[in-house]
Amino acid sequence: MTRLELTWPNKDRFLLVPKDDDGKPVWVDRDHPAAAEVRVSDFTASIGEVNAADPYADNLLFTGDSLDVLRILTTVPEYARRYKGKVKLVYIDPPFNTGQAFEHYDDWLEHATWLSFMDERLRMIRDLLAPDGSLWVHLDDAEHHHMRVLLDDRFGRASFVDTVVWQKADSPRNSARWFSNDQDYISVYAKDPARWMPNRLSRTEQANSIYTNPDSDPRGPWLAGDPYANKPYSKGLYEFTGPTGRVFAPPPGKFWRVAEERLRELDDDGRIWWGPSGDARPSIKRYLSEVSDLVPRTLWLSADVGSNRTSNLEVKRLFPGETAFSTPKPERLLERIIHIGSNPGDIVLDCFGGSGTTAAVAQKMGRRWITAEVLPETVEKFTRRRLELVVKGEDSGGITGSVGWEGGVGFRMVDVGPSMYVDTPFGVLLSDEATNGTFAKAVAGQLGYDFQPDAKPLCGVQGRMRLAVLDGTVGEEEVRAVVSALGEGERVEIVGRSVLDGAAATLTQLAKGSKITKAPRDLLTAARRIRRHADREANE
Repeated sequence: MTRLELTWPNKDRFLLVPKDDDGKPVWVDRDHPAAAEVRVSDFTASIGEVNAADPYADNLLFTGDSLDVLRILTTVPEYARRYKGKVKLVYIDPPFNTGQAFEHYDDWLEHATWLSFMDERLRMIRDLLAPDGSLWVHLDDAEHHHMRVLLDDRFGRASFVDTVVWQKADSPRNSARWFSNDQDYISVYAKDPARWMPNRLSRTEQANSIYTNPDSDPRGPWLAGDPYANKPYSKGLYEFTGPTGRVFAPPPGKFWRVAEERLRELDDDGRIWWGPSGDARPSIKRYLSEVSDLVPRTLWLSADVGSNRTSNLEVKRLFPGETAFSTPKPERLLERIIHIGSNPGDIVLDCFGGSGTTAAVAQKMGRRWITAEVLPETVEKFTRRRLELVVKGEDSGGITGSVGWEGGVGFRMVDVGPSMYVDTPFGVLLSDEATNGTFAKAVAGQLGYDFQPDAKPLCGVQGRMRLAVLDGTVGEEEVRAVVSALGEGERVEIVGRSVLDGAAATLTQLAKGSKITKAPRDLLTAARRIRRHADREANE
């Protein structure tokens, strides 16, 4: 049976760059190195209190493309152990594809390009989500409809929870040609709908104001509830006599909500309201002290969670005199999302970090966070500086006062390195960056080995399998040197730029089950095989 799916030009190819120098997208075949490469990442700085024993477990601010960051988190063992299948909440505010050019990034991608761009990232976001986790995708009318179908394709239609409508504008735009567009959309998907348990919202004064106490009930304010139900109820057809002798029965087509014995018990307990004179239709009291917190609704007004004006003022207050970041979101909006979708200590991810709102709010709310921003200038001008202010307790705006944030807890800066490969008329070759320990670290991450920089000639471990990466040629002499470093029962995968005759046979003789991988050809083939295996596991 053929299933419904979203298709677009070049869907089966890899989007290398959304726009080249001529402003056109570039797709390549899936065997291109960029389609499988896992880039090197390096810790470059730490701010505030960090974990000296386990840097991978700290809050992390990546500088690099979201796709590279997601690959690192899902593939490199040191990261994957901590984050794959363990992220409780992912919020993304990706390029809206509106056709407008913003100062800090170019928000223009043709539909097919945009879909390819997002599809690659959604695949890995799904891998990172915990079984009881959720994804929140923030968009406007330009691509919201396409994204809904794409998310159905990647997560399954049953994973769709709802669409939140956010009132982003708190005043009309009278210059609009047709309508003043006031809203954005946030699509919410659960990794496993049966396991996702969203938190309710705290009750507000407005929600409580409808509860009164006209009869001075000692249990406090209450709300009159309808005693009738529309659905058939076998014990719901009877007559009931009120305190003045008036007899009541359900209207035609309706039924009492509770059985006669239960209604009598409620009346004896003072939980039935018969009106000021005692002869009105009975109402079942619902006490304010007994009701739960509020189920989140799908319409979020600017008065409750802020607007674009709110977020612009927040950023201007943080960076006085600077040109404001073009597309920030208000902290109260992220506060509500993070409250509903996570608990203190949970991991929150935003791979389109921008000015750092998600990370800042997550930290103030006691969550762990990972965020990424592709432009180094944005990181230095906005993201890092904002998060430093949060750590120091010098950010007094946003939700700081309402959550009682006073500073503390740090984060680490992580830089994503350049590609280890280069496309030439002669095929894919290793770049000038692929030297010494950098290439060894890249290979370890690419093939799923824990990197061991101080174990030369070995540099990685994966159970009883070890890794050795040689910058030059692999011959019999090199094989013997590597094998001599193995422990009892260990095997090895040797990666080299070229392989001499006899090297593979010698390795098989000395360490059965070991293998030689030639870079870049065999290395990329192995990486694609690992990726396909991971994709199959995720879809099962």
